[in-house]
Amino acid sequence: MKKTFPIITILITISLLGLIFFQILWLKSVKNYRQQRLSDNVIKATGLAASRLTNEKLAFIYPKKNDLLITPDRFQFDFRKHSVMQRFNKEEIHTIIKESLASNDLKDVSFEFIVTDDQITGGQIDTDNFMKLYSDSANNVMQIIPLAPESGTNLENLAPQETLIIIVPHQNTIVLKELTWFIVGSIVFTLIIIAAFFLTLRTLLIQKKLGEIKSDFINNMTHEFKTPLATISLAVDALKNEKVVADKEKTAYFTGIIKEENKRMNKQVETILQAALLDKQEVQLNLKKQSANDLINIAVNNISLPVNERGGKLEINLNAAKDLVMADEVHFTNFVNNLLDNALKYSKEIPLIKLTTSNVGNLLRIKIEDNGIGMSKETLSRIFEKFYRAHTGNVHNVKGFGLGLSYVKSMVEAHKGTIKAESTLGKGSAFTISFQLAK
Repeated sequence: MKKTFPIITILITISLLGLIFFQILWLKSVKNYRQQRLSDNVIKATGLAASRLTNEKLAFIYPKKNDLLITPDRFQFDFRKHSVMQRFNKEEIHTIIKESLASNDLKDVSFEFIVTDDQITGGQIDTDNFMKLYSDSANNVMQIIPLAPESGTNLENLAPQETLIIIVPHQNTIVLKELTWFIVGSIVFTLIIIAAFFLTLRTLLIQKKLGEIKSDFINNMTHEFKTPLATISLAVDALKNEKVVADKEKTAYFTGIIKEENKRMNKQVETILQAALLDKQEVQLNLKKQSANDLINIAVNNISLPVNERGGKLEINLNAAKDLVMADEVHFTNFVNNLLDNALKYSKEIPLIKLTTSNVGNLLRIKIEDNGIGMSKETLSRIFEKFYRAHTGNVHNVKGFGLGLSYVKSMVEAHKGTIKAESTLGKGSAFTISFQLAK
């Protein structure tokens, strides 16, 4: 698993980056194609519009036979009235261009145009000037085409030279608008793949973590059962000794050891079974109106002897005047006892444990403090996880299954309460539990 996990991570990362890279290349290719297509369509539409403008509304009136001599003023008028600017107004030209664009897949595209009879200098029109006049964007498509009647018409050499300029601004905006769904789809599915990638990694990490937890649990359980089994084995061997059998006091001593170790093993089994029941949510609480101070005293009595054996001190301050809560006597006593037991396990040479109850509004607050080894921020954020055990190094070789605080949190929440942990490494820890007072 240690070697496979990095390889899987690297392969998936490379695949994901490759996919994103080729998605970007594909979108660029499509964008370039659409830009070229837009440009081609503008050229076609401009040609169509120019054709209509030069060949529609042509009605040149030939002079009569008896009026062959045409004055210069009359000729100039007749000539100019056949120019595009004379035959069409601005709205008509706009309509023709719009229809030409629509017939070339450019419906609803904004555009600007100009029809001019300015002279072309050196075969070129000052396009930069037109760009400034008719568009505020440098990102556009512009097409310039001369306007002249078709060859063979009687106006071919009479109409003035005019030029049609069509500008379709914001080329990128038009193309990106067409590609909106492609881009959105590409982003959405890429995000889905990224999410699946991270979920896969997270699952692998969880599986790896569960594997480590399982190994630690088996090692801890083996140790927890191995010690009492060895003690029982030694006590049984001692009872087989004829001198011990003849001595009732020694017999009682060794049978007492067997009984105590058996109780210890039963307690460990019960802890594991309770954890299994909590997983299945099959724990049934027998909630009754109870005095929290009385239940705490029961737990304190259980821990007093071990604290005294280590020369420690247990300070109990039951200051809560209102202490009636809805509680299950067994489980309430158990989780208080677990917190006291933890305070003792992780304390320094001379333990100092403080337990205080108080009323805060409509709440009963229980606070358990110790002068133990404390916890780091990382440990503090994970202490309520099932099977998680803090690394204590060489300070204390504390054994256990990592189920105690998980059980405490589950039971507190089952009693509709909350629990909060605070700790400073090397200075101790404090657990605060809050319950609603019974009505």
